[in-house]
Amino acid sequence: MNISIGKLATATGVNIETIRYYERAGLIAAPARTSGNYRSYRDQDVARLRFIKRTRDLGFSVEQVRALLSIAGEKGRDCGTVEVIASEHLAEVDRKIADLAALRSELAAAVATCGGGTVAECRILEAFSPSAKA
Repeated sequence: MNISIGKLATATGVNIETIRYYERAGLIAAPARTSGNYRSYRDQDVARLRFIKRTRDLGFSVEQVRALLSIAGEKGRDCGTVEVIASEHLAEVDRKIADLAALRSELAAAVATCGGGTVAECRILEAFSPSAKA
């Protein structure tokens, strides 16, 4: 089956500009062209782009996705490298969650200090000022 870039975008939920970016980044191969010079994608392009979209939705970097795609093409290979990539990404997600929890705590503490009043007396703005951290 050969489909246009628009139909590929619809089938995968990836916008056209992102598809073109993935082509330039080498994540998907440059497609064949029709006689009218339109891109023409195959079923395997749909499957590959769905894989890319899912991994990107999970927060994997383009380089990590490239590595996962490379490994996925070697069916007999040990999957230890995949586990390492996923574990490293999980550790990064955990770090981001910890950073967000600390941010939330600091923001909640600032909001809790609000006693109303005027901007001149605003405890939230005061907590955000550079001198408040010094």
